Amino acid sequence: LYQALSRCGANGWCARFVERHRAALNFTALVLGYVLYLIVGAGIFSAIELPYEQELRQELKDARSEFLNASPCVDEARLEKLLARVLEASNYGVTVHWNDSDQNWDFISSLFFTSTVLTTTGYGHTVPLSDEGKAFCIFYSLFGIPVTLLFLSAVVQRIMVFVTRQPITYFHRRWAMSKSVLALIHATCLGILLTLLFLIIPSWIFVTMEKDWNFLESVYFCFISLTTIGLGDYVPGSTHNKQGRPHPHLYRLGITVYLLVGLICVLVMLETCCELPHMRRLRQRFYNEKYTADPLPAILPTIPSVSEQAASMKKDSSLAYTAANGLGGKLR
Repeated sequence: LYQALSRCGANGWCARFVERHRAALNFTALVLGYVLYLIVGAGIFSAIELPYEQELRQELKDARSEFLNASPCVDEARLEKLLARVLEASNYGVTVHWNDSDQNWDFISSLFFTSTVLTTTGYGHTVPLSDEGKAFCIFYSLFGIPVTLLFLSAVVQRIMVFVTRQPITYFHRRWAMSKSVLALIHATCLGILLTLLFLIIPSWIFVTMEKDWNFLESVYFCFISLTTIGLGDYVPGSTHNKQGRPHPHLYRLGITVYLLVGLICVLVMLETCCELPHMRRLRQRFYNEKYTADPLPAILPTIPSVSEQAASMKKDSSLAYTAANGLGGKLR
């Protein structure tokens, strides 16, 4: 944006205005670009999903009409009332076609619920039914979410020391490579590793455990969950497949641990990307703070390689031998 405005005069007031307000103009361009991104995304989703929604609505209308024609003794008004009640119960996570032994509010299911609330994932498949539960959820989240953010921040910063900062520092000192290049290589390798461990492998596990899911749906669930989007259209354990999961409580507990550990690893990856010198320079374009390179090379000297150390020792020995010969000649 400022480049376009700078064309109005190299030495005029416009160029001086652009130079003085470059960060503000960049920020304005960022806001406009983000709004445009939202609009484009909304248009694409609408174009893709609207035909499927209309088709599903028509299928439901046809099924309802077929049922009423086949069952003339059923009153249409009472059927509508029943369907509305079933839909309302389904929104609270209660359905009529599951086994009565499957409950949403046993201890393990409640633990899964609290983890989704405190991490702001919120699938929406299980919600408080009573007024007391809704009130407690408000106060529980009011204190729990800030504590969770503090906990995640402390854990991520501790992990960053061992996973990101120390490896980059070590290889920078050992190989005398640019820190920006090492940071980019490290972030790429870390991203590939975390994608494999927390996206690809868990997706294959969910394909095995959830008989109604394909691989794309499993990847979709993992990504939506680890990024705390939590749409709730796919929730593991909702099919209640007893044959595939003989221990449903252990399965739900394992999912809870996976989501918490996976969220921490995603935050570590994001923090690693934010510390890239390229990202720092990019952020600096949108505010007036000046980017300063990490003065790490001045603090931590470069460790020479083995060949360099051998050459230095050979040179030192040669100098010592020459000095000794010179001293012996003076004594004679």
